[in-house]
Amino acid sequence: MKLGKYSIGVGDRFTHQGKAQLSAIMKANEKGGLDISPVWNKSNREHIYVGTVPADTRREADEAVNALDFKGLYFVDADHINLSTVAKYVEVSDFFTLDVAAFIGNESTPEQVDTFVASCKKYMGSLHLPGIGEPLQVTEALLRGIAAKFLAAMQHASEIYAFLKKEKGEGNFITEVSIDEVETPQTPVELLFILKMLADKNVPVQTIAPKFTGRFNKGVDYVGDLDQFAKEFEEDVLVIDFAVKEFGLPEELKLSVHSGSDKFSIYPVMAGIISRHDKGLHLKTAGTTWLEEVIGLAMAGGEGLVLAKKIYEYSYNRQEELCGPYADVIDIDGSKLPSVEEVNGWSGEKYANTLRHIPGHPDYNSNFRQLIHVAYKVAAEMGSEYTGLLVKYADVIAQCVEENIYDRHLKRLFNI
Repeated sequence: MKLGKYSIGVGDRFTHQGKAQLSAIMKANEKGGLDISPVWNKSNREHIYVGTVPADTRREADEAVNALDFKGLYFVDADHINLSTVAKYVEVSDFFTLDVAAFIGNESTPEQVDTFVASCKKYMGSLHLPGIGEPLQVTEALLRGIAAKFLAAMQHASEIYAFLKKEKGEGNFITEVSIDEVETPQTPVELLFILKMLADKNVPVQTIAPKFTGRFNKGVDYVGDLDQFAKEFEEDVLVIDFAVKEFGLPEELKLSVHSGSDKFSIYPVMAGIISRHDKGLHLKTAGTTWLEEVIGLAMAGGEGLVLAKKIYEYSYNRQEELCGPYADVIDIDGSKLPSVEEVNGWSGEKYANTLRHIPGHPDYNSNFRQLIHVAYKVAAEMGSEYTGLLVKYADVIAQCVEENIYDRHLKRLFNI
């Protein structure tokens, strides 16, 4: 099983928007002459909060594909799993994001470190990689540092992969390795030897999600130095190209960008680099669909607007609880959040414009957006009060979802 050149991960907290998401991708494929594969992803935490199971995501994907007669490749991602959570995804998923970030820095034995360093002897000194101007300076001390930091994590990835291979059979699923949810970005030379570790352990990784410099906060634009991001991204692309040829990794191996969604300022940067080097990309858009549901409810007015305001009220009053699990990927200035009383006086248009991510719009409030982004637990607790209105206002919401993915993401990323 091979992942296509271009793929996009679409999260859907409540599994109601599969057709709208797929419609946006099909529109991009048609208008851009592309072949983008949809990957429906949902993490263990999201399933727990919402009260769904992995089979619900599979059902959503299959129903959308059948309803729209989509003929391309599509996948269901067991998102951010590890050995303790993977089992319940085995039957219904065919894409597995192996999240080993928590194992970075765990200790390996001196013998394991020595063996790895010895295997890298040929790369010591000035290592020239095609396309990268300055050679990588590889010393024994550097290799020992990389091994101390990453070897245990890649061992855990190999253990998850071995479990999946046993349960599903070799070649019957896509393997992604995620090391992005950490504080410190990996350098290109670190990425190179991380890939060697995976190759040594016979993990046929098809996408890898490193941590880049800058802030990748949930639902809002990238915060950081665009020139530095461009340099890192391009060097990582070239490192992967070298690693595929040097270490025998799958030729379809590509970067996966766990964007937290809506990193509009880096989309043109990535687009230019993957076009220049003729490389693929996997982009994970995470929770923007949930935000578009709330926007759609507000735009629908009536009961929808009332519920959207209630979601904000509950979120505002539970900020510490809701933001805690996402503390590393949000930056909310509480002083810039509107009061509940103020929001209760808003029109549906005002609410939608405050939440919708259109940089430069006078009503847009990134603090408001980030709070709602992490507050899907509030809607989940409402049960049928929430999901019933998703059905009632399905047409309005679907239009918001499709427009968001196509106009604000895919058009920017693929220059459509």
